[in-house]
Amino acid sequence: MKLRHKLLTIPLLVVSAALLFLALNLSHSESCPASQSLAPGVASMKAVVYRCYGSPDVLEVVDVEMPVAAPHEILVKVEAASVNPLDWHYMRGSPYIMRLQTGLGAPSDSHFGRDFAGTVQAVGVQVTEFAVGDRVYGGANGAFAQYLTRSATGSVAKIPDNVSSAQAASVPVAGITALQALRDKGQLQPGQKVLINGASGGVGTFAVQIAKSMGAEVTGVCSTRNVEMVKSLGADHVFDYKRENYIDSGQQYDLILDTVGNHSLSANLRVLKPEGRLVIIGGAKGDWIGPLAGPIKSMLLQPFVDQKLIRIMAQLNGEDLSTLAGMISDGEVTPVIERSYSLDDTAAAIRHSEEGHVRGKLVLTIE
Repeated sequence: MKLRHKLLTIPLLVVSAALLFLALNLSHSESCPASQSLAPGVASMKAVVYRCYGSPDVLEVVDVEMPVAAPHEILVKVEAASVNPLDWHYMRGSPYIMRLQTGLGAPSDSHFGRDFAGTVQAVGVQVTEFAVGDRVYGGANGAFAQYLTRSATGSVAKIPDNVSSAQAASVPVAGITALQALRDKGQLQPGQKVLINGASGGVGTFAVQIAKSMGAEVTGVCSTRNVEMVKSLGADHVFDYKRENYIDSGQQYDLILDTVGNHSLSANLRVLKPEGRLVIIGGAKGDWIGPLAGPIKSMLLQPFVDQKLIRIMAQLNGEDLSTLAGMISDGEVTPVIERSYSLDDTAAAIRHSEEGHVRGKLVLTIE
């Protein structure tokens, strides 16, 4: 018996050591290296970069080499970009597990930002979808810069004439998340009742309007100062979470979009119809588990409940960007922009986003 215990102890020690080694590597953050000057004569532009993980203080606006469009790419002069929680998760490398993709110790790619809108300045020889002068928007790594390149067949679409660059830039991550959560994951149908927890945020403000355009009965959850704004977006009912809890309302919903994660899964299931769907979009902060806690719990709970517990990671694509552009152009959706910042004030914009009380989106106006 003692020999068996010893034999079992060895692999447990090996596994424990391996997990400890992985944890130390994931959580280790290197110090920021000094900025490197460009070689004389190199064409340059201003861009936000981060060379190490940390607070918004690690963000720098520096001169970097001007990109050149490859045969299948377009070169875009960026006029506006917008901030998403995704940006500061990348900045901090948190939760740590994401560093397996973004780089151990320090970012493997210093480019920063995702959502952009601007004008095509050049096209590669293989590009037929766009022409110089087209106004476009979409998602691209390194959006917080004066110029960027993007595959012409990637997540990019044309901007309608009656939509501003700031409006377009606010859409990609938040708008597509809302659209795919409602249409694809939530399978929302006309006449159904949908509750949007976090209705005044980036995803929430788009979700309220998109759900209403799909013929749903929409209930939003937000703070006192945002109640009238959420109603103005088309919500039929609004819960002020500082005064009332939708869990205790006695109502039941066909679909719940949870962008906040401030209620347990069991609590949300009490107000979800037996055949209903709960789409988990946001979650709590935290370096180790954080926003992953909700999806992990939902996977463990799903075999024991009839309702569908669904995780979503939005997939940016040109088709959905065109759909949203059309909805904005037709007046079905109006982007909510709380405030605009300059490129030099990117760190301040990220700090504001991290506080978690942004009404709609924050936009960078890029000269």
